[in-house]
Amino acid sequence: MSTSQQHSYQEYALILESIDDAVIAIDQQGIVIFFNSAAHHLTGLSEKQTLHKSFFECFPQQKTLCYLARTTLDEGRSISSHETVILKTSSQQQRQISITVSPIFSASQPQQGAVIVLHDLTQVHSLEGALRHADQLAMIKTMAAGLAHEIKNPLGGIKGSAQLLQMELEGNSDLQEYTRLIVRETERVNRIIEELLNLSRPRKSQVESVNICQLLDGIVKLQKKTASDHNIRFKWQLDPSIPDIPGDHDLLMSLFLNLIKNACEATSDHSEILIASRIDAKYHLSLPGTRPTPIVQISISDQGPGISAAELEKAFTPFYTTKTDGNGLGLPICQKIVTDHKGLLQFVDRPEGGTQVKVSLPLFHTRTINKEK
Repeated sequence: MSTSQQHSYQEYALILESIDDAVIAIDQQGIVIFFNSAAHHLTGLSEKQTLHKSFFECFPQQKTLCYLARTTLDEGRSISSHETVILKTSSQQQRQISITVSPIFSASQPQQGAVIVLHDLTQVHSLEGALRHADQLAMIKTMAAGLAHEIKNPLGGIKGSAQLLQMELEGNSDLQEYTRLIVRETERVNRIIEELLNLSRPRKSQVESVNICQLLDGIVKLQKKTASDHNIRFKWQLDPSIPDIPGDHDLLMSLFLNLIKNACEATSDHSEILIASRIDAKYHLSLPGTRPTPIVQISISDQGPGISAAELEKAFTPFYTTKTDGNGLGLPICQKIVTDHKGLLQFVDRPEGGTQVKVSLPLFHTRTINKEK
């Protein structure tokens, strides 16, 4: 190989190393001749495990992947997976990917092999699910506003009548007990309606600089008594370099208090809850009229029974709950708080068991906060 050819090869290799998608090149015999860093991160296999080895022996369990690669080598045509393919990594994790395989031709020689591009769809599908829940909440909010007002008006009349009846029955303790019960129940229904109205009421956020680490620390202190009664430990993986983010302190306090409380209730005794924060450098959020901003991700991981796909679809529906004493409005309110902060709320099953909830919030610069104030 001449010096100029070697220089060109290095330039092309550098370009392919900079691509987020996994790129794998194989020769006509199926031997791996290129394996970029993204392929290593996606599959869990290293260059040492793959280079100069048979592609089909490196991925013996990936039938769809091997079929597409073999088809391109044999027929010399580009081919793609029409559906999402599940890729099992070397650590037995599952990633959702799309596959495109294209033949490699040179100007004067026959087919030289194939290039395989794997695009990770796991995060995309997760974000689509979060956006779908946000859209569902928007429809529910419209319905909730009208329904709550229709119920609230006659409810006030029922409570007033019961209170008047209670005064008329003074001295009859047995019958007064029934009127007290009516008043208590109307007040309970009224509290539920107020929470439902919170989903639809426009609330002007009191935007200020919020230190997420300090906020989470304060919430954990509130939950320490409950956690210690069940021997639940809190483990931290917080990034202290994350700057303050713009947000409504009280709403964010309510959000994370609800999520951490849920984790405590789901986690079995003598176990652990992991609270982590980081800046997600892989994705940025683009809002109208603003530059793309990095995302701050806060995750809360419990060691409970987990959440099924069927339960997850209903989790953000008002009044749906798996708790005996719950009203099913906690998660919809959490979703509204996150949406109002232009963020995303996601639930994922942990491979080691339990549930992880991720809150992604935009990280704006200080001048943006001041402008909003």
